[in-house]
Amino acid sequence: MNPALLGLVLLVSTANAAAASATPPPPGARLYSEKTCNACHGPEGRKPQMPMYPKLAGQNAAYLEQQMRDIKSGTRSNGHSAAMKGVMHAVSDAEIRVLAEYLAQLKP
Repeated sequence: MNPALLGLVLLVSTANAAAASATPPPPGARLYSEKTCNACHGPEGRKPQMPMYPKLAGQNAAYLEQQMRDIKSGTRSNGHSAAMKGVMHAVSDAEIRVLAEYLAQLKP
């Protein structure tokens, strides 16, 4: 085989392998970042920025979902939920479910 052609085949094969191995982050991880959850609860929900903010990683998905829904609707409204209320208006019910499921599967 022509050395130039062989080089081209190897280059294309390597590029295809790299593209196949570069898997995108799960939707929950993407939403966690996009919706700025990481700003207060830490990069993976384990290390909140303030001691009074909860650790989210490993929490029960149904609990997390209900808390986010309650904050969004105003049912839960205490001093610490005020900041979240400003964020939750931009999170759909479907996104809440994805976030809750993502956080529940993270190691605490």
